[in-house]
Amino acid sequence: MATVRWLIVGALCGWVSVAPADESVWDALRAPGSVVVLRHSYAPGGFDPPTARLDDCSTQRNLDEAGRAQAARVGEAFRRNGVAVGDVLSSPRCRCMDTARLAFGKAQPWGVLQGALNDADLRRRQLAEMQSAIADHRGGPPLVLVTHGSVVSDLTGLMIRMGEFVVLRRGADGAHGVAGRLYVE
Repeated sequence: MATVRWLIVGALCGWVSVAPADESVWDALRAPGSVVVLRHSYAPGGFDPPTARLDDCSTQRNLDEAGRAQAARVGEAFRRNGVAVGDVLSSPRCRCMDTARLAFGKAQPWGVLQGALNDADLRRRQLAEMQSAIADHRGGPPLVLVTHGSVVSDLTGLMIRMGEFVVLRRGADGAHGVAGRLYVE
């Protein structure tokens, strides 16, 4: 039943499909053109306060000690499995930038990855821009997108926990599909 639901979600999204459940996440990451969609590590709370500013981390919801340790473990898991990453694009929110830097040692802010919960038109435009960037990633090491739960759901149809990531792998038809997901405690 769950597999059927995700196949329907993939069909509705038009560009995401679901790979066989037994495919190894790490093997998928070694395939040229794969993409990692990582939800930021643990940050207590639900949303930034209304007064939050991008230029001041002290006004935002941030990683706590557990979240920083979790981000470091994500990077350790990649290194332990021999997966080097390519570009790391991140929501400019501090919890995402910190997750990216702690896990992969680098991060380039990309505004579209912060999402737009209350603006449906902007959300659609951002999603189209993300899908285009994913489609353009055809080879080399994985492209990493560090973002928020709502953006992961928009891109993949999946609800994931903080610190969890989804791997998209380019199929024979050229479209990226969900190859698997992994949660790092």
